[in-house]
Amino acid sequence: MLHEILLSLSGHPSPLLTADHSSSTSIFSPSERALLASMAHLSGLHCKLIAQTKSIASTHPSSICQAVATSISHTHLSRFQQKVLDVEDGILRKDSIYVGAYNIVPLTAIVQEFSGWTRRMEWFSELSDFMVRGNGGERRKCSGAIVIDRLCDAIQTGYSDIEEVALSLVRVAETTWLKQVSAWILYGRLPSFGKDDFFIHNEGRSIEEYEIKKELLPAFVSPSTAGSLLFIGSSLNHIRVKNISSTTSPELELLSSHLQQLSSLKFPIISASFTRVISAIRLSLSQTTLQKLLPLSRVVEILTLLRHFFLLGRGEFAIALINEADDKIRSRWQRADNLAYQKRDDIGNMIVKQGEVSAVLSRTWAAMGTLQGHSEDQEEDELLELARDLVQLEIIKGADGTPSKSKPSPGVISSTPFQNLLLSIPVALTLSIPLPLDLFLAPSDLQTYSSINSYLLSIHRAHLRLTDLWKITSLRRDHPSPPGPPYGSSTSGRAKVHILRKRAKERAAAMRSVWATSSAAVFFLGETEAYLQGEVVVGMWNGFKSWINGDETRLTSSKSSEQDADEDIWLQAAEASAPQVLRTHDPQTLAEAHRKYLNALSNGLLLTMSSFTDPLYNLLQQIDHLVALVHRIHSIWQSLDLEADEGVVDAFSDFHREEREVKEQLTVVAQRVKGAIEELVKCLRDIDQEKEGWKSGFEELVLGDESAYVATKVGRVDRLLMKLDFGGWFIGEAKKDAIEDLYDEEL
Repeated sequence: MLHEILLSLSGHPSPLLTADHSSSTSIFSPSERALLASMAHLSGLHCKLIAQTKSIASTHPSSICQAVATSISHTHLSRFQQKVLDVEDGILRKDSIYVGAYNIVPLTAIVQEFSGWTRRMEWFSELSDFMVRGNGGERRKCSGAIVIDRLCDAIQTGYSDIEEVALSLVRVAETTWLKQVSAWILYGRLPSFGKDDFFIHNEGRSIEEYEIKKELLPAFVSPSTAGSLLFIGSSLNHIRVKNISSTTSPELELLSSHLQQLSSLKFPIISASFTRVISAIRLSLSQTTLQKLLPLSRVVEILTLLRHFFLLGRGEFAIALINEADDKIRSRWQRADNLAYQKRDDIGNMIVKQGEVSAVLSRTWAAMGTLQGHSEDQEEDELLELARDLVQLEIIKGADGTPSKSKPSPGVISSTPFQNLLLSIPVALTLSIPLPLDLFLAPSDLQTYSSINSYLLSIHRAHLRLTDLWKITSLRRDHPSPPGPPYGSSTSGRAKVHILRKRAKERAAAMRSVWATSSAAVFFLGETEAYLQGEVVVGMWNGFKSWINGDETRLTSSKSSEQDADEDIWLQAAEASAPQVLRTHDPQTLAEAHRKYLNALSNGLLLTMSSFTDPLYNLLQQIDHLVALVHRIHSIWQSLDLEADEGVVDAFSDFHREEREVKEQLTVVAQRVKGAIEELVKCLRDIDQEKEGWKSGFEELVLGDESAYVATKVGRVDRLLMKLDFGGWFIGEAKKDAIEDLYDEEL
């Protein structure tokens, strides 16, 4: 019987323990059955663990789970097996601990020897079941990060034996995880095995772009530390894969010191210690290798390029691009008008190709080149040449042409399709990121710049198209002079003059509402542009640029303050003798600050609020329709004048009918433009009253770090509202008086 019990505990099921002893014919007493039941339970747990740990160690996709299962099998189950052998050896040696008088071995003594293993084996069984079935009963396998967190929680259960085995398994799991991290932060390589269980993934992109899977991060890794891990590995991977030239290899130069810092970690890993080590590795890499590859001057150069050409810092580029795009659209419609009548059904099938879009940008660069005179300095010429090489105009594939109906998440740019307005198809400016600037700029940053550019360019385009209507002098003012003598002094001559002036008066009356609405739209767009570009873009760019060059700015401001105010001479002497420490920003700090800058810029431009962008898109569409109708009525009136005055008749056109139809459409579209402006002003008032929409990006303070970037707080939208309200457009007299009283109170 003892042999069967010990053999069963060793992992070989025995009928003695697995049989049913509850019948009345059983040879065992109730106390013996209870003792055998405990032994059967322990034997079943051991047999189950042997099978499960073997399966996990050979088939589980997580290397951490494999390491934990292997440790359970080779370390803890081996100790249990050794305990069985020790008990057997004691019985054979007739040790008094196990063998009593008359060589009797009490069953209670055997059970007592293994009683301390029951709780541990049950805990091992729960852990192995957890690794097999996954988290929360999900079908997918359990990840290594979840196992690490579960083991760390088990340390605090209060049982000393569970704490002991949990600590040993935590050491195994975190060591395995740290080996994966070491391959990433030392060489920029993803782990060769268990890649799907690693928290950094590359979803098969052609560009080496990586992202963090937060669900695969252990609890002791903070979000900022995860960002540092991503930056370190991505930087090394870019240097290795793209063969960026460097005087020395970063893997060999920094490997020894980084390995020493990683080896200083103690298990279980504490979040503060891990953050400190990763921060030290990041700063070491930034101050040695990355600053040589990516100097601050290169970063400032590319940011200045983005400011000039994507944020409309150089207005001549925006004007040239708009003019070339309009010329392209007009040329396509002229070719369509020249088609035979039978072929005009295929006009809707005419597709704008990428070559035509690229030609628009090429002609824009040519127009920019003609504007460059000898007075321009060399720096601007170099920036223009760099932009000519890097900036592209591309068709956006799969873009939707309708405004978004759902409210976007806070901080997410609205999906309103402003990119459809430039060439009537989805196009956007893009930038080819040169090496090694891809360490600083991400494709998501360029998508944000493209969205902001389409947004600002659409508003500027509508403003220019409306102001160009005033260049049609014959529409704006037409007072026919009397013909010369002798016809002008005759009765028929004077009658002709009356007819011409009556016709001009009727046309002026028909266009009066159009001009009034156009003036209102010009005023609205002009003030909106002045706010968005003059206050938001310029203010935030100046703040961000000052932060990048913050050391010089800080020194300059301190000198000016000393000149303006009386300071303690002893304090001045101490400051003069103290060495000036100039802080430099590593690439990751610059990248994080740049993303904060883009986030705050998008919020300040109201581009994250679909409640404003969707009505604005509708207004811009109606303005395009209004401008097209004004040009159409002008061409109709020219044809009617030729027909009435010169006798030139077009037999295939009914200009009088077209005139009536276009006049009706002008009235309707003018009302739509007016209504769209009223709706936008109402949206601006609603936004001004919503306090939550203005907190993002402006109230971020980093305690204990004075060098952290905080977005510049620009003027609130109430400044724009005050200008629009005092413009007197579409508001009543009572409201004007109320606004004037409010303005007096503000003053």
